[in-house]
Amino acid sequence: MLSEPILDVAPASPIAVAPNTSEPTTSEAQLSDELAQVLRSAQSLVNAPKSNRLSLDPDNIKQGLGQLVLTLVKLLHELLERQALRRIEGGQLTDKQVEDVGYTLMRQSQEITRMAHEFGVKESDLNLDLGPIGRLF
Repeated sequence: MLSEPILDVAPASPIAVAPNTSEPTTSEAQLSDELAQVLRSAQSLVNAPKSNRLSLDPDNIKQGLGQLVLTLVKLLHELLERQALRRIEGGQLTDKQVEDVGYTLMRQSQEITRMAHEFGVKESDLNLDLGPIGRLF
């Protein structure tokens, strides 16, 4: 057992801020607009339908963790698929390798679908809303 605190933090001293009586500069106005956009995006995430969020409810942890894991697996699958397409279009693969990659990606997709069904997760639930960035897939 530790006898000393893990993190020793001194209380912050108050900072005096002089009132700003000048008009905001362009960068201040732009920063203010960006901050407002981030706040709107955060609010939209809070108000987003439950199907657009990961469900980590303690009473239903298997489905929530299944959704999280499957979302990551689906993301990796999408990245592998895009890399394979770049290599195919670049002529880096033989015909046999193209066939093998296509078959493997098809089987991966089928397995992701099977596992989603097993965990009771719809494939549309794997496409998370990332707010200002957009949808995951």
